[in-house]
Amino acid sequence: MAPLFLDPGMLNRQVALDQAVIGDDGAGGGETSWQEVRELSVHVEPVSVVSRERFDQREALVTHRVICRANGDVMRGMSLRIGSRRLVILSVHDPDETGRYLVCRCEEER
Repeated sequence: MAPLFLDPGMLNRQVALDQAVIGDDGAGGGETSWQEVRELSVHVEPVSVVSRERFDQREALVTHRVICRANGDVMRGMSLRIGSRRLVILSVHDPDETGRYLVCRCEEER
């Protein structure tokens, strides 16, 4: 596999890093809301679109690769908010094990 070229100049998009907050929905369950943790400079790349059928409707599952500077705040289960779009973080890893950058595999929430 070819090494991932990481240029700090490509981190040119500002996004909000949000953490899920589970609140009581009044019926014995939970309701998820999102609370902003911080802003990040990132690079967003669409990776794939998969069409599937769910509940007799067609829907698209869109995945992205998001690159940011390494920090201790970014974790699986959080999300990145880009305007009205939300990318839920499925995995986080250090692509070259230098501790400089993180690559997040994300799924766009619909």
